Amino acid sequence: MASNKSDFIDISELIRQYINKWWLFLISFIVCAGLAFVYCKIHKPEYAVRANVLINQEEETGSPTSMAMGMTGLSGLFGNNGFVYDEIFIISSHSLYKDVAKDLSLGTKYFVRKGFLNTTFAYEDYPIEIIPTAGMLDTLSVSISFKLKVKENGKVDIEAKARKNVFAEVEEIELPYTLQSDFGTFTFAKTDNFIANKDFKEVITVVGYDSAAEELDVAVSSEIASKRSNVVEMGINTPYPDYGKNILNKIIELYNKRTIVQKNEKNDLTSQFIDGRLKILTKDLNDIEIEIQNYKQKRGIIDVGLEAGKQFQKQTEFENALLELRTQQEIIRMASDFLSDPANEYSLVPITSEAEDVPGGLEAYNALLLQRQDLLTSARADNAALKLLDEKIKTLRDNIKASFAKTLDNVNLRIRDIQRNMADATAKLGAAPLSEREFLNLKRQQELKQSLYLFLLQRKEEVSMALANSFPKGTVVDSAFTLSEPLGMSNKIIFILAVLFSLILPPIALFVRRLITNVIESRNDVEKATDIPLLGEMCEDKSGDKIVAVNGNKSSAAELFRMLRSNLLFVLNSSTDKVVLLTSSVPGEGKSFISLNIAASLAALGKKVIIVGMDIRKPTLAQYIGISPKYGVTQYLSSQSLSIDQIIEKVPGVDNLDTIVAGPVPPNPAELLASGKVDQLFAELRGVYDYIIVDTAPLGLVSDTFTLDRVADATICVCRLNKTKMTAFKELNDIYEHNRLKKLSIVINGSKSRKEYGYGN
Repeated sequence: MASNKSDFIDISELIRQYINKWWLFLISFIVCAGLAFVYCKIHKPEYAVRANVLINQEEETGSPTSMAMGMTGLSGLFGNNGFVYDEIFIISSHSLYKDVAKDLSLGTKYFVRKGFLNTTFAYEDYPIEIIPTAGMLDTLSVSISFKLKVKENGKVDIEAKARKNVFAEVEEIELPYTLQSDFGTFTFAKTDNFIANKDFKEVITVVGYDSAAEELDVAVSSEIASKRSNVVEMGINTPYPDYGKNILNKIIELYNKRTIVQKNEKNDLTSQFIDGRLKILTKDLNDIEIEIQNYKQKRGIIDVGLEAGKQFQKQTEFENALLELRTQQEIIRMASDFLSDPANEYSLVPITSEAEDVPGGLEAYNALLLQRQDLLTSARADNAALKLLDEKIKTLRDNIKASFAKTLDNVNLRIRDIQRNMADATAKLGAAPLSEREFLNLKRQQELKQSLYLFLLQRKEEVSMALANSFPKGTVVDSAFTLSEPLGMSNKIIFILAVLFSLILPPIALFVRRLITNVIESRNDVEKATDIPLLGEMCEDKSGDKIVAVNGNKSSAAELFRMLRSNLLFVLNSSTDKVVLLTSSVPGEGKSFISLNIAASLAALGKKVIIVGMDIRKPTLAQYIGISPKYGVTQYLSSQSLSIDQIIEKVPGVDNLDTIVAGPVPPNPAELLASGKVDQLFAELRGVYDYIIVDTAPLGLVSDTFTLDRVADATICVCRLNKTKMTAFKELNDIYEHNRLKKLSIVINGSKSRKEYGYGN
């Protein structure tokens, strides 16, 4: 069936609509073009680009030593967010800005002039790019500018200046071109944005990364958002918002990378120390285990008998206490040796104060060392703050070492007491064999080494988890964003722009929307797209009711369903025509709503009607009606024991209307619908009901509707305004032309409610 109705866009009609509004377009053009030209040529508005970063403060465990040093008072002197000022110093440091300049190639800037007063900064879309010698910008100390004049024939004149002095000048050259100079080699090449057959001018400035960092230091501001918060507000004012956002986001990214590297260095040092100790302990454990094995093989272990049981139990308790004390003794010695080693003067202590009897202060000591590492990234060795911090670290280290010595003396004293008690208990075991006591000594050494080994293994796992979960110090509260209002722009200009956009955007938006969405918007669109009979329209129903086609309802939707019913009865012109398939092109076009209300409208005539949910891949009918039957179609088709009466349910609130829901989604829907039980089901339903409305799957997704065509007498395809694609009618036309569905017709859903439909309101 050939038809020219597929040309669904009527260009002449569209032009006529615009011609009727010629005065509106004329006013819009004059005002918009005039103001846009003057404003864009003379003034380039600046925009405020902002970003907010929350600085996370690492928790510091308080200790008597730190309080003795007046750490609390010192933090009070700087305020609650004193540490944030240090982080601001790092965020705005020259070294960080230099890295930003390298990553974003801020050493080169491009300005393109395409007409009178039309010079723009080309951040990414410059027509000609320059490639300096590798490494030149790391050491370049002067600013170099290149003026390029591009002619219509593609030839280029280049003038190079440094310190306002021309050091190179070439004419009528073709790109790419390499310029040799005392500063180095510069290569000029075209980009994808090169403008052919048109003359224009381009200015390229080249500065070193140090100079670019200085420019960022002037342009970018960083300050605490509030005295009571740890949020740093970063900002840059620029006529080019994308350029500003890239800079702020890159600063935050590199700052967080730097903090993660610092944290990982701390954990790497701890991991290296633990690995060294584990190697030593592994060798000691192997030696002791070999010695115990040889001892057992040579002498064996003697049972001291029941009489010595109590003494052995007491001695075991002493041994456990001694084991704990020696473990603590070894940990304190390890930490003390680490602090006493001059090579570890500013190294993080890998031992924590979590163990009993281990003096506190190590967390505060490590926090000071981390603060010193952060300060070193941007301060010189003779910095006053650094010297003050070194004095604090030395004092705290001396206090911790003194505390370690005192604690070690206390532990040694307790060990001697326990050893004396053990000697008393051992004396009472005079009858115990010497070999058993020797074995216990070996076992005790093994347990001591094993306890230390397990402790270090646990610390190693903690360090590994810390390495795997390294979080940046700065949490991005707001990534770089541009404030909507330009800086310095008056309300009058904003109002004018708003009026202009209100005039020009509606027709553009509607036209572009029509081109992009490519959906039907009116009945006229459907009639132009297909020759398939139109059964009727259905307006939008705002009542919220699922079933509106009931007696007594005089709404527009109810009247339209009565019209649909009349047209459908005309299509079902034979007494044997009972089964009607309801389908659509895609989900969401109102197929289930139309099916249910057509069935209700037929039932209102006193006919016995049933609606069958045959969309078994994505069933919605039961949920739509608001019932939860025990059995459905899929269970009936896959079972030999269910009868039709077991799957039929009454539709609540509608006389003469029954339903069979789809049931659970089967693994083989296509095979079920092709089975002979489907024919048996509809044969029995034909003998009981006057009309059978079948809610089937969409045509554009699966072939279920075509499979059910063998049991149907007519088919209705539902399309929805502003939903159904125009391309869907190509497939519908093919189906209609080849008679793949019996008596195919179309129902339009989503029309506007109008009183002309009947007695609707």
